[in-house]
Amino acid sequence: MAENTTPPRLIIFDFDGVIADSEVLACEALAAYAGDLGAPMIWQEAAKLFVGKRASDEVATMEALAGRPLPDFLPELERRTFALFERSLRPIPGVADFIARHADMPRCIASSSSPRRIALCLGVMGLADRFPRGIYSAETVARGKPFPDIFLKAAHEEGVEPRDAIVIEDSASGVRAAVAAGMRVIGLVAASHLPPDHESALVAAGATFIARDYDEVARILTGL
Repeated sequence: MAENTTPPRLIIFDFDGVIADSEVLACEALAAYAGDLGAPMIWQEAAKLFVGKRASDEVATMEALAGRPLPDFLPELERRTFALFERSLRPIPGVADFIARHADMPRCIASSSSPRRIALCLGVMGLADRFPRGIYSAETVARGKPFPDIFLKAAHEEGVEPRDAIVIEDSASGVRAAVAAGMRVIGLVAASHLPPDHESALVAAGATFIARDYDEVARILTGL
């Protein structure tokens, strides 16, 4: 298949690690809570177990670790995580300027996070007005990433063919989901939780491009 070099008609942003530098904070909250439930871990272990998963999968993983049902797990985890976000959350460097410079480009969010979490984070970071609509959560589709469902839903709702969308992702599962949807993918390695060798994981997952910051994202888009 020939490489698609046409300018994209839609930018689909993942959220955690692409707009919000949230994963370390979320994993710190989760690790602390896991310790209270009898499954002590550090945030890096929480990241390996939970990052990129839907809420239902997080519950199943933690129940397996704790060895018992946890009916109140999600509400309490959300409370703890949101409190930490309200104190300490910051955006990925350069994302606000990037959106401002590309204000005429249609954009949306397609994330494994809940709509409540996305809305709170956008408000804390002062970015809610940058995404007045077009926020899609994997909670609304049958299968989460690495399946393509959330990206296909976003493209359909935005009235764009998948091949005409470009995705900005920071996780290998997200890259695989976007590739499966037939979309080009910019693998972004700008978040604070990513290990030094993460670029190779995104390439192996099928990322079309790699960017280390939003200046590189802008140069990639300019070249299309």
